[in-house]
Amino acid sequence: MSSSATLENQLREAILAKPDAVLEDQHLMNALVAANERAMGSNVVDLRGIAMERLSARLDRLEDTHRSVIAAAYDNLAGTNLIHRAVLRLMEPQDFTAFLACLETDMPEILRVSALSLVLETSQPGGADVERKSGALKLAGPGFAESYAGQPRSTRPVTLRQTQGGSPRVYGQKAEWIRSEACLMLDLGAGRLPGMLVMGSEDPHQFSPMQGTDLLAFFGGVFERSMRCWLS
Repeated sequence: MSSSATLENQLREAILAKPDAVLEDQHLMNALVAANERAMGSNVVDLRGIAMERLSARLDRLEDTHRSVIAAAYDNLAGTNLIHRAVLRLMEPQDFTAFLACLETDMPEILRVSALSLVLETSQPGGADVERKSGALKLAGPGFAESYAGQPRSTRPVTLRQTQGGSPRVYGQKAEWIRSEACLMLDLGAGRLPGMLVMGSEDPHQFSPMQGTDLLAFFGGVFERSMRCWLS
């Protein structure tokens, strides 16, 4: 018996032993279908083969969509968990000094951002002394928040964008490393100037205009209500 015949017998025995493995191997089945088409000749159209190719292509697209949906669901769940942790942490401080310390130390780590700043508009002078008490608190003149975000709160409370560097006025020494940011406009109540919570990241893809803003809008709503309590 020749070596080629021995090889054919071995293949035959392997296929007979595990026929399901052949059917489940996509590349092997494609090769078998192609060999069958060549054997039929160019003047014969295999409609079943064409239908199988289309079904296979459709299945591949469905699998890609399925993986994308699952990945998006996991990302959304992870984002929801981050916001929940951040909201619970906001409720813990017993005084405004502890609240500002939380913004400076704990909140960037919880939200996984590189920098976080609370910008409060004021028409009163002497803001430098207040800012020195907290690296997270920044004071600015009236109209600064809307000018920085590029749109009023009534239009969109959350602005996501990519940048080639943040504003030193907002981020201080970390400004040059910022590549994307989220601006959350804050309504601090009647008779008060608005504010803004700004989150900056070194990752240019963390905040993008194409992303949803529902979770950040919710967090901004919780944050501005906490600020109203402290300011009152």
